[in-house]
Amino acid sequence: MAVVFRFPDKEGLLQERFFDLIHVKNTKALTLKEELTALLSNNGFDVQNLRGQGYDGASNMKGEFNGLQALFLKDCPYAYYVHCYAHRLQLALVAAARDVVPISQFFQKLLYIINIVDSSSKRHDELHDAQVVEIARLLAIDQIETSKGGNQIRALKRPGDTRWGSHLGSISSLMDMFNAVSSTLQTIASDASAGTHRADADTAYNYLIDFEFVFGLCMMIEILQISEELGKALQKKRQDIVNAIRLVSSTKALLEKLRSDNGWDNFFLLLLLSFAWIMALRFLIWMSHIFYVGVVLVVKLIILPKSIISEWRYFEQRWTTN
Repeated sequence: MAVVFRFPDKEGLLQERFFDLIHVKNTKALTLKEELTALLSNNGFDVQNLRGQGYDGASNMKGEFNGLQALFLKDCPYAYYVHCYAHRLQLALVAAARDVVPISQFFQKLLYIINIVDSSSKRHDELHDAQVVEIARLLAIDQIETSKGGNQIRALKRPGDTRWGSHLGSISSLMDMFNAVSSTLQTIASDASAGTHRADADTAYNYLIDFEFVFGLCMMIEILQISEELGKALQKKRQDIVNAIRLVSSTKALLEKLRSDNGWDNFFLLLLLSFAWIMALRFLIWMSHIFYVGVVLVVKLIILPKSIISEWRYFEQRWTTN
């Protein structure tokens, strides 16, 4: 168990310091209290001087009667328990997503796709190779630029209910690697040696290219980017409660703006413009290939008859000479 101290220094500024990492036999509240009390006593700290305690939302930690925080409150009534606000925000977002059936289904499909693509080292290598091909293609058509440390091979991130920002990271990684993931799933689905995994890969591919799923990707990244800024702010060392409340209010205002008719119309219009730009770009690339093929054919039609005529005249001269 990790122990971190949060305290004001001589100038009144809040400081945080990692203090120790202790081994515990089990995670029962009484065991944790005994270990923490012994650690504090051995280092000259009096439990009566505690003015706060913060843990995650597990029942053995936050339990009202038998949790770790309740046991310390019995010894020191001023050691108020505070559940990490960034953690609470993450749990609130997860709970809200589960209450909306389409969003809950979206995250189930997202996790299914990640599990299929990244289920083994072989699949991981296939995804790695697909990214190399995709980066080379984008460089060839000037969609991305070369830079030091840029265009790195990435891995898909799994969403976790208790990990801050993990859902945003998972969605962002899939969007950045969309073509590579699509190519990998098609490779697995067409691999005769994959066995039953072929059907799983085909199902995951159908999820990936489904309009509702793609729309969900774009919508959820828009929402989670707003909440992510609040989550990062709540984790700052020198964050006070007044500013935190102000940040919560501004985040609510941004979400309400997105939820309004004008916000929804603007988001949908931006989405359509993005799709239109992608389709127009692909059309131009397709037309450039057609133009290239056409030029090659015209050149061949012009040069080939001349070569045939020259060959014919050569044989005609030899025949008349003989």
